[in-house]
Amino acid sequence: MTRKKIRISIRTRRWKCINSEEDNKGSQYGRFILAPLKEGQADTIGTAMRRALIGEIETTCITSVKFQNVIHEYSTITGVRESVYDIVSNLQKIRLRTNLSGTYEGSICVRGPGDVTAQDIILPPYIEIVDNTQHIASLTEPISLCIGLQIESQRGFDIKIPYSTRERSYSTTVGVRSIQNVNYNVHSYRNGNKRQEILFLEIWTNGSVTPKEALQEASRKLIDLFIPFLRKEEANLEEEANLEEEANLEEEANLEEEDNLEEEDNLEEEANLEEEDNLEEEDKLTLKNFYINYFFYQWGWDKLRKNKINLSSQSMKLIFIDQFGFSTKLYNGLKKANIHTLFDLVNKSQEDIMKIEHLSQDEFEQLFFGMELYFN
Repeated sequence: MTRKKIRISIRTRRWKCINSEEDNKGSQYGRFILAPLKEGQADTIGTAMRRALIGEIETTCITSVKFQNVIHEYSTITGVRESVYDIVSNLQKIRLRTNLSGTYEGSICVRGPGDVTAQDIILPPYIEIVDNTQHIASLTEPISLCIGLQIESQRGFDIKIPYSTRERSYSTTVGVRSIQNVNYNVHSYRNGNKRQEILFLEIWTNGSVTPKEALQEASRKLIDLFIPFLRKEEANLEEEANLEEEANLEEEANLEEEDNLEEEDNLEEEANLEEEDNLEEEDKLTLKNFYINYFFYQWGWDKLRKNKINLSSQSMKLIFIDQFGFSTKLYNGLKKANIHTLFDLVNKSQEDIMKIEHLSQDEFEQLFFGMELYFN
């Protein structure tokens, strides 16, 4: 094994890419150095960068696949060489690149015979496929294959096996992460009387992001995490005081609004009580008039019932109450009381009529005058 000589600055701390490779499948490898560092700093930076690369860099992948007319994921499709399970496995290997976060929709709609590859996937313009030659399925017959895709961008530590609740949708495991592996090692050397270190950082990616891009993105993530510690404590206290003052003002406004609402409720309650008293008085007058009219119609209803001798029972059974043009309320009330014909009606006393639910004075007058008009 040959060792490469690496020239580094002994005064200014710098980083450099000393090796970069890419295989025929699109995966990439990068090796970086950071030097000079004081004793112990290489481990501190290396541990932080490794965790940031693995846990903070997002991976864009297909998380759910939806087929048409497929019972379960172990089914086979007529005219397709692969099973549904194999197609889902191939789709989860598709490597995607995007600068946005969130959930997106994609689709495949092709007609055989022929091979289906990643280039047949229809995606939003802001999502790019790393390897368009990735095999998905082979169609052996002239059939149409339509597949719906759900695509998500997930943070490294958040990546998990999703569960799809959509009908005929099948979740995929995350087969390809953006960051496949990260490793670091430390080389110590003596510079005069001081002991210094060099940090070697190795990054393997799936090709959706380059090692250099991943390193810079992870650095930005770490900086964002540490920024709050750079703020002065006085500024934090001042901000907390402002927030507390805003909360107090908001609470006072809420209390004032509650007082106004309570006062409005009291006024409304007083108005309702006054209205109820007026309605109660009106009900008493109405009830009084009703009883007066009740005794007034008592003789008239009995007279109408005596006139039924002019018609035979058989004739009255053929005359239905809907022929009198009664209102819907009166008609429904009579039907509920099992009064369907004129014979049923004239065989009811006024006391029976008064027992019908929801029969008001207006309905009784309508019934009386309607019957009087009919017999006279």
